[in-house]
Amino acid sequence: MEFLSNYGLFLAKAITVVAAILFVVVGIIAAGSRGQKSADGAIEVNRINDDYDDLEETLKAAVFSEEEFKAEQKRLKKQHKLDKKKHKSEDEQQKKRVFVLDFDGDVKASEVENLREEITAILTIATREDEVLLRLESPGGMVHSYGLAASQLNRITQQEIPLTIAVDAVAASGGYMMACIGNKILAAPFAIIGSIGVVAQLPNFHRLLKKNDIDFELFTAGEHKRTVTMFGENTEKGRQKFVEELEDTHELFKEFVANHRPQVNVNTVATGEIWYGQRALEQNLIDDIQTSDEYLMSQRKDSDIFSVHFAKKKSLQEKLGIAASVATDGVINRLSARFGSRQHL
Repeated sequence: MEFLSNYGLFLAKAITVVAAILFVVVGIIAAGSRGQKSADGAIEVNRINDDYDDLEETLKAAVFSEEEFKAEQKRLKKQHKLDKKKHKSEDEQQKKRVFVLDFDGDVKASEVENLREEITAILTIATREDEVLLRLESPGGMVHSYGLAASQLNRITQQEIPLTIAVDAVAASGGYMMACIGNKILAAPFAIIGSIGVVAQLPNFHRLLKKNDIDFELFTAGEHKRTVTMFGENTEKGRQKFVEELEDTHELFKEFVANHRPQVNVNTVATGEIWYGQRALEQNLIDDIQTSDEYLMSQRKDSDIFSVHFAKKKSLQEKLGIAASVATDGVINRLSARFGSRQHL
């Protein structure tokens, strides 16, 4: 009993301390943000050329002899001075810029909000002489979500800024819908491409509810407000209407591909099948077999390459969640240290 009493008293103190810490944290954050407009996040820009240069220098330092490395450093310095002098000329055309975006799509195309901010930032300075490269990875998902993502990419091409899509692993269904917007589509040899089709599935629990004498009532206004349901008894008429809606969506998808990739025989590829990179090239679903790394390396010497990423700020709830997690871990550790040894006596 004494053990339980001590345990309860210590636990109560620990909870009180945690609550007090969280209260103070909330107060500090609220005071700091009072009267200020909170931003959702910020654009982060990184010059990829510098990353390549660092990798090259690191490898040379390890591989070259000391004399070779010094000679190489002198050569690079001399070349840098010549390039700098060359670019000082007013008649010199501005070096091409390549803006690199990444989109890792889930079923809801959740990253579309980040994509919107990134494209908006790029469009403030990009010209027709520049280029946007999107490294796209997505197996597809909701029609309306990926339709919005494709519309965001369309903002780039409407400004007549070249858009290249690079697929290293998969761009299927809604992912391929996004890829179609690009002026050029690149894919790795075994990247999954295509799946131009529409699918919908849902379980139906009507018989289970009926077996357990549970009634399910659905009220609608409009003949086709609800065609099929998870809990009610589906009718053949409702199923037919649902299939009609799927077919209509599929036709819209096919028209979208035909408009943006006229070189594709839509009737041949719009079967829901997927093709690996080389086979996709044969079907004109892509324009070249090449990974995003290969493409960027080929652009390195003649272009300034920048990765553009919109980083969302953590919400107050997320920040408090981290603080609470740390505090809780501390309490658990103290409890283990104080009472854990007694349990082994």
